[in-house]
This record gives sequence, structure tokens and C-alpha cells, in this order.
Amino acid sequence: MFSLEIECDADDRDLLIAELWEQGSAGIVELDAERVRAFFEEQADRDALLRMYPGAGLRAEEERDWVQSARDLLQPMEVGERFFLVPEWRDDPAPPGRFRIAVNPGMAFGTGVHETTRLCLEALEEFRKPGMTVLDVGTGSGILARAARLLAAGPVFACDIDPLAVEIARDGFVGSVNAVAAGSVDLLVANINPPAIIRLAPEFVRVLRPGGTILASGFEIDEVAQVQAALPPARDVRRKGNWALLVT
Repeated sequence: MFSLEIECDADDRDLLIAELWEQGSAGIVELDAERVRAFFEEQADRDALLRMYPGAGLRAEEERDWVQSARDLLQPMEVGERFFLVPEWRDDPAPPGRFRIAVNPGMAFGTGVHETTRLCLEALEEFRKPGMTVLDVGTGSGILARAARLLAAGPVFACDIDPLAVEIARDGFVGSVNAVAAGSVDLLVANINPPAIIRLAPEFVRVLRPGGTILASGFEIDEVAQVQAALPPARDVRRKGNWALLVT
């Protein structure tokens, strides 16, 4: 058994984790926002992995059940007032008054652990109303689209340019907001990186109905100004740790 310690941008962490699972990792631990440790069995191709992740730190590991060890670090989580996020291998029931959402950490962005996902879930609780048409742009694991459906009746659509994300989410279509009809969305949520939000901002405005709301996250506090400049005037800026959400 050996492990690789890999540094990455915080925005790319979840995609890196998904890729490491695809490479046959036996378990993954998130050391912090910009470092992960992935464990591999001895028969894994170390040289190929080191070529794929140049600069990664290689370490020999004692024999143990690293899959279980990694899973033990992930516990059920209450988010906002209404949600209860549970790793899919656990059977914990939701506390009274909360919606239970099973998540598969590491397979796509949006497990609920990240601050931006929690910011979006909390904002959905506030702004999702019965009958609204909701669009989740860059759905990742699909957690925000599922949450929107649980909160109230009304159409919910989701899209992602990554076919794997759509397959994992079992929801939405492969594509982006430019495939959505103008003036058809009451509430748009986008938990994606700042360049994508800035590039797609005109499309967000185009698909929004008069009086509609945009919930944009996926960026750090020091990136708020540049994201805000691309969107309609913000009604609110919300923070959790070093991460932010704009309500426009």
C-alpha cells in the first residue's frame, strides 16, 4: 500500500477526487482545501500515477482498510434548517423536519461538505417557492437540483457540460444554460468557478424571468467583486469560511 499527497486548486479539488477514484484509489482523505491524500494498492502503477500528478508526494503505508478509514471520516451532516446529508453507505434516518439526501463523496462536485454547497442549500431554503421553475447550472452530483425538488413543487432542470456528472447525478442534460429558453426560469443556482460564472452571466440574465433570482457561488471572498461586476446588482453577499454566495 502507498499513498500520494497531491496539491490542487480548491476549485478543482472535487474533480481531482473523482479522477483519483477512476484511477483505482483505495481511499481518499481531504487534508485541507488544497491537498488530498490518495491511497493505492501495491499493484497500482506508481510511475504512471507520478507522471499524471507531477510533484505528488509518495509515501509507503501500513496495511489497513483505507476505504473504511476514509469513509469513517465522513459523517452525516445537518445543513440549514431542512437538510440532512448522509454518505450513501450509511442508513442514518433524518431527524424530524429534515429532508434526507444520500451523497456519494468524491464522485462529483456537490457532496454538501464544501462551504459553497452549503451556502447554496441554505439559500435554496429561503428562495425556492412552490411553482417556481428552477435551473441548476453545473449540477455536479445533482444535490442542489434534488434539494430544490424536495423543498417545493415546481419544475426543476439541471445541466452540466461533464457527461460523467450528469450520469452520476442521474438528472439533467449534458450542456449549459445557453440551451435553455429565454425568460423561462424563476430561480437559477450556479455553484461553479468564477470564470464560468463571468462567461455565462449574460445567459443567466437571458433565461431569467422578470423578478427572478440568481444564486451564484463557487468563489472565494476575494473574488466577489469580479463576479459581482458581471451579474445584476447583488441583493446580498453571504459568506461561509473563505467562500461566498451572491444573491442577485
